[in-house]
Amino acid sequence: MQSVKSLERYVKIVNREVPARYLISKRIEVNFDEQSDIKELFAIHKNALQKFYATLKKIDSRSLKLNDLKIPKKSFLDLKVAIADKIMESCIFCERRCKINRKAGKLGFCKVGTEWKIFGAHPHFGEESELVPSATIFQAGCTLRCVYCQNAPHSIDPELGVAYKVGDVKNWIERMFDTGMRNINFVGGSPTPYTYHILKVLNLTEKNIAIIWNSNSYYSKETAELLKGVIDVYLLDFRYYNNKCGEKLSMVKNYREVAARNHIQAFGDSELLVRVLVMPGHLDCDAKPILKWLREKLGENLRLNILGQYWPAWKASNYKELNRRLKIEEYKEIMNYAKKLGFKNLV
Repeated sequence: MQSVKSLERYVKIVNREVPARYLISKRIEVNFDEQSDIKELFAIHKNALQKFYATLKKIDSRSLKLNDLKIPKKSFLDLKVAIADKIMESCIFCERRCKINRKAGKLGFCKVGTEWKIFGAHPHFGEESELVPSATIFQAGCTLRCVYCQNAPHSIDPELGVAYKVGDVKNWIERMFDTGMRNINFVGGSPTPYTYHILKVLNLTEKNIAIIWNSNSYYSKETAELLKGVIDVYLLDFRYYNNKCGEKLSMVKNYREVAARNHIQAFGDSELLVRVLVMPGHLDCDAKPILKWLREKLGENLRLNILGQYWPAWKASNYKELNRRLKIEEYKEIMNYAKKLGFKNLV
């Protein structure tokens, strides 16, 4: 497999040289009371995260082995599950911050309840080269409403998904590992509404397999904190730089600010692979300023995939500028712009 500078640790997980991050989080001992309020639990989480990073450093330097660490009564991952469970009672997993009680049967913007609704779970070979074969879980329900969504309506309607129990997903992960998949790829729709389910299933799993968070980047600060110490590769979309475009095409406010914050946090926590979808009519308002921001904030070695395969899916035909495929000249313009900015790690 190609060794990519920005995904060095991921490559080592695939080669079974180091443990996946979630396995380390399961060995970090944390004392907490599940009855504590969420503010107190996050304070404990903050301290435990520093302990995780210190332990990660020792493991990666070969001065400590995972099996040297005893299995604690309560772990860092247990704490994450406990916090996510509380968030289910006042949901703030995404930046819409609906604050509805999903346990009581209330539904927010994404319409995701307490069941894990999945519309596809299988090996996927259409991702970036270092990720395939990827064991991909397509979760039904999304925090955006992109008019050009290629997986709609299943991606946005949880009722079109099949209910899976956490134990079922655990068994599926283990089968995927045994068949040689390089990673578990949580996508959608969006994985964000299923943060609790994802953390819970990882807490039951012991396989040393890389975990991919494949997201539209519109998740909350709280979710970003819960992902730290669990995700091996953040596979993040950066959709819009002009917030008006986001409001028009995805029914989302303040997308640029939220996506920028989450890209910076992901880059600081683990390894990051960014996707930029080039859409007709949105080269100057979105694609180019996004690339400029990424170069300035995340550097020339960022692993970057500039996507040119846009086509007018779902409801895109209702929007004049989107009702056609991207022209090869437009894609070349953006690729040349990225090279001019100095990106050295393009997919």
